[in-house]
Amino acid sequence: MDMASTEVPGPVVVPGFDTGRTQAIAGAASPGGGTSAGLGRLAAPKVLAGARVEWGTLGLMVGCYAVWAAGLWLLWPVAPVLAVIVTAVALGFHSSLTHEALHGHPFRSEVANELTVAAALAVVFPYRRYRDQHLAHHNDPLLTDPYDDPESNFLDPDKWAVMPRWKQVLFQWNNTLLGRIVIGPWIGTAMFLQGDWRLIRAGDRTVIQAWLLHIPAMILVLGLVALSPMPFWAYGLAIWAGLGLMKIRTYLEHRAHEKHRARTAIVEDRGPLAWLFLYNNLHVVHHQHPAVPWYQLPALYERSGERYRGMNEAYVYRSYGEVFRRYLVRAKDSVPHPLWRSR
Repeated sequence: MDMASTEVPGPVVVPGFDTGRTQAIAGAASPGGGTSAGLGRLAAPKVLAGARVEWGTLGLMVGCYAVWAAGLWLLWPVAPVLAVIVTAVALGFHSSLTHEALHGHPFRSEVANELTVAAALAVVFPYRRYRDQHLAHHNDPLLTDPYDDPESNFLDPDKWAVMPRWKQVLFQWNNTLLGRIVIGPWIGTAMFLQGDWRLIRAGDRTVIQAWLLHIPAMILVLGLVALSPMPFWAYGLAIWAGLGLMKIRTYLEHRAHEKHRARTAIVEDRGPLAWLFLYNNLHVVHHQHPAVPWYQLPALYERSGERYRGMNEAYVYRSYGEVFRRYLVRAKDSVPHPLWRSR
């Protein structure tokens, strides 16, 4: 596959994408911006330059934990179905807040940010593993790469060709929005755990450390659930539903395209889902300015929307209603990467 963009200088991706995997993590993590070099990047505004705490984001974190606790302790005894729904929304919102934390919010301190979201509400995902994989994902020239983009949903066509038919059917259903919501959490979790187990067996110290730090957080959350009126099976349903909610956001964030600047979507929604996702639906804006906090993304898009739409070559949806109408039971993409050239 040759998805290298020749219209800009910067990191060049050779056919096959064998570029020294995820070597641009440090660039993605830097406070100044992302990794799409030479695109005429819009200048990011100064973000609370004199402040040490983004109080709005911190308040949302406190509120998220309060809603989560209310679902477990207050709602379950009187309205079990509502309790599961509310807990699921809190779990999904916690994922959005975790995304903010790894990008440097609400504190300047990386340790402080980690502590605010380290409680493993969804149980199975260590914060540091999510952080490292997501920052690797911000290496824009590698977006959608089946190997080097940790958040890609595309597969190598050669591997797809030899995959058992039942598994192909499963992955094809997963490429519809309904499938991504229903079975996507199971497939994503299984693939993540399988990959991390391989790394642990290979002695990867970074992965081992992430899991060792995660275990106390996981025990804390499960201990609190055990003390609450909500049974574990109901909390499991809430985890499933919460992860499914977040799959709505990630479903079409990126597409296969020869130009890496055109791979990232914009969903111009301003409703409840946009709030739940902390405006990460304006995804190309986030990829251009990964250090900008969630509450500044809409203003950036309103001010320079035409440039962003030109940058991603009109990969734009008006709302999540449009996304549901078009893709609820119909796949947007093929499972094998349509532009992939075998290594």
